[in-house]
Formats: sequence, structure tokens, C-alpha cells
Amino acid sequence: MTSNRMRRGARAIILDQDDRVLLCRIDLTRDGGPVVWAAPGGGVEPGETDLQALARELEEEVGLSLGGDPPPHVWHQSVADPQYAPGYDGVVNEYFLLRRPGFAPRGTLSDEQIAAENISGWRWWSVAEIAEGNGDDQFSPRDLAGVLGALLAGGVPREPVRMGL
Repeated sequence: MTSNRMRRGARAIILDQDDRVLLCRIDLTRDGGPVVWAAPGGGVEPGETDLQALARELEEEVGLSLGGDPPPHVWHQSVADPQYAPGYDGVVNEYFLLRRPGFAPRGTLSDEQIAAENISGWRWWSVAEIAEGNGDDQFSPRDLAGVLGALLAGGVPREPVRMGL
């Protein structure tokens, strides 16, 4: 049985003109954790919808405005594991697809605020590069190469693809 203490998040799969995805490097090593490459986004605040949270997070982290029509909701990630989200029983992330020409990420947060979020860099990745891995670094979701490859091959799913860790 799961509790109500799941951390809710909204994230963007941002693809450029070459089908590379923008990922942020989250360095958790000072707390004994791994380095994780993840899609930009973050927690949904009380009173926010997923898309409102996504718009706020993208402005803060990468300087990107959602604008226009709502992006397609492509993935739903649910992980019931208190070690994955300290202070919570797990996490639920909703992923939305955006296509934008490549850009250098620079949001409204200061360098100090970005560092406080444990973000230590940005990189555009191809599916092949993700599949090859990056040393001891992890990807979130763990099968990012597989689900991203399926998204690129099959297009936007009718319903969000459900996945775990």
C-alpha cells in the first residue's frame, strides 16, 4: 500500500532539431548519492497544475517559455521508494514533450540557486550517447535510451507511457 506522501513533479523532454534531448546533471555525491542526468523540471507546488509547475521550472532552470498549445503528455513515472525521494514515500513525475531548436540553457535562477538545486551542468544527448552511458552516472528514468528511442520511433503515444525507476 502506498501513502499520500509522494513527491509530484513535472518534467520536459526537450528535443532539438537533431533529436537530441536536453538533460541536467544533478550531482548528489556530497550526500552520498549518484550523479543523475534528468530532464529539466521539478516539484509541483501546492495549488499548481502540472503544466503551471513545468512552465515555472523551465523559466527558472533553462530560460524556456512554454507558450502556445499545451505540450503532449508522453510519460508517467511512478516510483514507490523512500530512498529515491528523501522525505517522501516516492515520486510521481509527468513528462511533457517539447521540440525546440538547440539553445544554451540559462534560466532566471542565479548560479547559487542552481547549485542549491544540485544542478551542475547541462548537455544535449543523442539516444546512442545515452545508451553508451556516462561512466558511473545514472539516467532518469534508468531506461531513458529505450523510452526515448520508442518515442522518437513511434511518435506521441495516445496515452502517457507508464514507467518506474
